[in-house]
Amino acid sequence: MTSAHVPDTLWFTRCPVPTATGIAADRGWLAAAFAADGIAVRSLQDAEPGADRAAHYTHALPGLFREGGNVPALWARSRGERTRLIGLTWIEERQTVLVAPGSPVRSAADLRGRRLALPRHPIAIDFWRAMALRGFEGALASAGYGLTDAVLVDVPAEGHRGQWAAELAALRRGEVDAVYVKGALAVEAARRAGAEVAVELDELPDPAHRVNNGTPRPLTVHQELLDRSPELVDRFLAVLLRAADWAVGEPAEVARILGAETGAGPEGVAGAYRDGTHRTLHPDLSAPRLDLLARQAAALTAHGFLDEAVDIREWADPEPLRRARLLAAAPDAVPAPTPDAAPAPVPEPSHP
Repeated sequence: MTSAHVPDTLWFTRCPVPTATGIAADRGWLAAAFAADGIAVRSLQDAEPGADRAAHYTHALPGLFREGGNVPALWARSRGERTRLIGLTWIEERQTVLVAPGSPVRSAADLRGRRLALPRHPIAIDFWRAMALRGFEGALASAGYGLTDAVLVDVPAEGHRGQWAAELAALRRGEVDAVYVKGALAVEAARRAGAEVAVELDELPDPAHRVNNGTPRPLTVHQELLDRSPELVDRFLAVLLRAADWAVGEPAEVARILGAETGAGPEGVAGAYRDGTHRTLHPDLSAPRLDLLARQAAALTAHGFLDEAVDIREWADPEPLRRARLLAAAPDAVPAPTPDAAPAPVPEPSHP
């Protein structure tokens, strides 16, 4: 260790989606990588009562690594939190537009003039609303339309339990014509609600039309940790790179881990994640991904979700990932994982 400011605990948080962080946590590799230095590695979701779990959104905890949706990450940065973007993944997560059985809406173009459900949650950053807005915006754009070509209907979500419960209830009551959903639990929710898929956003050929909270998905760290202990950031990233490498050869195990991470059954996981998802967990900071995240930041600013505009390239720091790749390639640089280490607790399924 070279830093004079070595923390006794590193924290991580991830959303209930496919992430290298989730893989490494399940396998016990994060704890193993730092044990020799006496540094504990803990999941924010497993924090003691009274801990600041809101840091999953605010990233106000300096020793925290976060791999999750870009709406909260961009929001935290826009509010002045000193975070840095150190990686991005792009994982198709089955984004769809659902309609009632027998609806004439069967394509993105059919959304023109329709009533689109926009949930409203009483939380500091309403990423659910942002996801729906951006999902509909991408679908309409793919057909040459914009949000002004449809009718946006506010759907209060308070008092409803379960993801998309308020919107699907509004769909059943005939108050809206279409609902945006995504991920493994959405597959199961749609089946329970008897809803039908009108638009498969993952099949839209232009990735710009699929940009949303999880596409691309950022990996962020606090500037304070990066300044004080850059070698810890490098090592953490190296473990994630090795976890992503391992996942390439273990599709069945990745599916099992995804079930635990998402809280969905095998049908939900299989329906949400395409074949080959296990090969897409490596983070990078490639120009195309940065450009797509910049599109998302601009849209969120235009729609009022961000306090200030975020300069994506100023936010990004490619050096930790560059160093981590060298570290991951060195056979003895990262301590060998403990195969039978106890898995980390899974995240709560309300934080995509």
